[in-house]
Amino acid sequence: MKRILVVEDEPSLRNDLVEYLAMRGYAAEGIGTARGLRAALAAAPVAIVILDIGLPDGNGFDLAGEIRAQHDCGIIMLTALGEADDRIRGFESGADIYLVKHSSLREIEATVQSLLRRLQDPRSRAVGRAPDQWRLNRATWNLTAPNSSEIKLTATELAFVVALMERAGQPCSREDLTQLLARPQTSWDNRHLDAVVNRLRRKIKDYAQIEAPIKMIYGRGYAFSAPGSIEG
Repeated sequence: MKRILVVEDEPSLRNDLVEYLAMRGYAAEGIGTARGLRAALAAAPVAIVILDIGLPDGNGFDLAGEIRAQHDCGIIMLTALGEADDRIRGFESGADIYLVKHSSLREIEATVQSLLRRLQDPRSRAVGRAPDQWRLNRATWNLTAPNSSEIKLTATELAFVVALMERAGQPCSREDLTQLLARPQTSWDNRHLDAVVNRLRRKIKDYAQIEAPIKMIYGRGYAFSAPGSIEG
């Protein structure tokens, strides 16, 4: 069984997450302090640490850097801090994934599964290096940038990115995209499609601090212009 440490000082959230992960087949342990985390890491190998930022005796950002320097395990930050600057600091300190606390238990578990798959593939993650491609997780609706920034997509954005990434760099026509994204009893046209693209580009720039690889091919449609993969 994969050993997972849930480091959270709020008892009810910690217990709920530990019980859920245990029910799903993981060896989950709850810890409420930085001191307890260090002791647990020293006791036995750990697959993933789910780490809160605000602990009574330590800062999660500092702890992530400490873990990354001393242990070969995955780090998921789970915190109420959801601003872009906080996310960037989290990734810079060593986190593999950054989630905010309104994430559901099912979403957290799906993220754990995704990270475990990445850790088991030696090509997909090296300590201190960002992955070299974009990754889309259908289960969690997360788009991960090459610098490991996580962008949470809406249902419409998810459908749009899936359509582009499945074409592997080839343009997807406006007509096909409009038909895919249109909702029943709703009139959709090119203006709606362009609005989705513009919002998504801004979101990616805000969260990942890099330009979105979504290119308009004049007279043909849109294409995803960078290496990418779909999972989940």
